[in-house]
Amino acid sequence: MRRTLRMRRAALVFTAIGALALTGCGGDDDGGKDKAGKGSEKSSGTSDDSASTVNLPKLDGEKISVAAVWTGPEQANFTKVLDEFEKRTGATVTFVPSQDPIVNFLGTKIAGGQPPDVAMIPQVGAIQQAVAKKWAKPVGPEARAQLGQNYAEVWQDLGAVDGTQYGVYFKAANKSLVWYNTKAFENAGASEPKTWKDFLSTAETISASGVTPVSVGGADGWTLTDWFENIYLSQAGPEKYDQLAEHKIKWTDPSVKEALTTLAELFGKPSLISGGADGALQTEFPVSVTQTFTGGDQPKGAMVFEGDFVSINIAQTKAKIGTDAKVFPFPAVGADSPVVTGGDAAVALKDSKGAQALLTWLASADSAKIWAEAGGFISPNKSLDAAAYPNDVQRTIAEALIDAGDDVRFDMSDQAPQSFGGTPGKGEWKTLQDFLKNPKDIAGAQAKLESDAAKAYKS
Repeated sequence: MRRTLRMRRAALVFTAIGALALTGCGGDDDGGKDKAGKGSEKSSGTSDDSASTVNLPKLDGEKISVAAVWTGPEQANFTKVLDEFEKRTGATVTFVPSQDPIVNFLGTKIAGGQPPDVAMIPQVGAIQQAVAKKWAKPVGPEARAQLGQNYAEVWQDLGAVDGTQYGVYFKAANKSLVWYNTKAFENAGASEPKTWKDFLSTAETISASGVTPVSVGGADGWTLTDWFENIYLSQAGPEKYDQLAEHKIKWTDPSVKEALTTLAELFGKPSLISGGADGALQTEFPVSVTQTFTGGDQPKGAMVFEGDFVSINIAQTKAKIGTDAKVFPFPAVGADSPVVTGGDAAVALKDSKGAQALLTWLASADSAKIWAEAGGFISPNKSLDAAAYPNDVQRTIAEALIDAGDDVRFDMSDQAPQSFGGTPGKGEWKTLQDFLKNPKDIAGAQAKLESDAAKAYKS
């Protein structure tokens, strides 16, 4: 009962998102940068940290390297977080650009005797692999204290393996949102749908107006796993979701058949998808967003599903969030709208004072505040003041994530072994791409998913 009430409370918060009068969203507005700069100046330099929420050791002369897959604005904003750590500790921190799959990248670095001190790992399954390979080092007492103070239990559990804490979740993503072109909706006389049935009806209404309703970035298999996971969580419920994520039930389970059948209600109608199945499979995620918010009143798609990070790609167009672009929660397939999240966890690969201090820093509200003010960021840190977010859309999405508490569910494919849930051209990514092309073969998709999962979870 408590879980259901919290999920409904989070859904109510999400429902308010589409009605907000929003200003721009993203990390490259001047106001966000100014705020971040002021925040850094207050605590820069030395010991004038009277408002600090975290104590850090002096690390003068120590060199620390941090590997992450972030590029562009994300890398720039994370660098601001690292810069403040340098000011407070005296350490020198180097950002090491990495590639997906990050476990493979780290493997080459470790084999070459040059592992980074800390890696930002975007998959729970990858953290488990790093622990199994004896790469990861346990989180120290100072960082654990910050986690206990600032994080819901679910976020601590996601970074733990067999009861030992290895990961500190720093950045989260809300992956239960649908963004839409307001002009396309207005021209079609469409309104924000609340349920999956309404969503399909809205898509048909928009299609009848002459605009293709849904843009799908099927060239990136992870977007398709997100479609499935939102439907599955809402339809099957959180308990079944957890069981499937841990492979305690098989992918041939009737609940998976039901979710794929529901997804096929969209994927099985090529006229509702920009470019049809073939076009979607050639469309990368960033393009799936930008083509929704370009082309005037004739965009290639009226809606695009994905997380809060869509705002970064919208910022690459002339569309303004709150006027040209709005957002609503993923429609409820079952009783409630789903709350699916992803995230990046800091994991120490060297058992050094510097690495542990950086984990402590990243678990603090002070570090989260820096990127939150810059924009394009959602934190799972419940101690972060929501006023740090630069606009109402990010603030509301972040508050909904925190409000979901322990009932938020982490991206299922990111919890799986990477060979099944996180590798391009393989496992779940490939099977769901094949399913997009042939959504009638539900039994075949289930059989392939189970075969690949069984191998991955055994290895």
